[in-house]
Amino acid sequence: MNIQQIIDKLELKVLTEPRDFTSVTPTFGYSSDLLSCVMAGAPKQGIWVTLQAHGNIVAVAALLELTAVIITEGAMPDENTIQKANDEGVTLLSTSNSTFSTIGQLWEMGLRNP
Repeated sequence: MNIQQIIDKLELKVLTEPRDFTSVTPTFGYSSDLLSCVMAGAPKQGIWVTLQAHGNIVAVAALLELTAVIITEGAMPDENTIQKANDEGVTLLSTSNSTFSTIGQLWEMGLRNP
């Protein structure tokens, strides 16, 4: 499955600059709101689900070379965070759904942990 399929199925809002999401395939999923846990446990090329929406999520996502960050529960990053994500090539996606629901949908789509 690719990021475009995830965007479509979960009805996610793309917060960063659009690109060809059909060519981006996440390897696994990961969820945590504690940045140190994400840095220790998220797999490279994974997709991260969090309710955090501050600028540090971009730094972590870029460091780990994540395919995308899904920000849940209606949390919205500020314009500086979105610009930083664009500069770093990090895709930020948004949903008003809960983290639990979002993870469940990703699991049903076949995205698993390593």
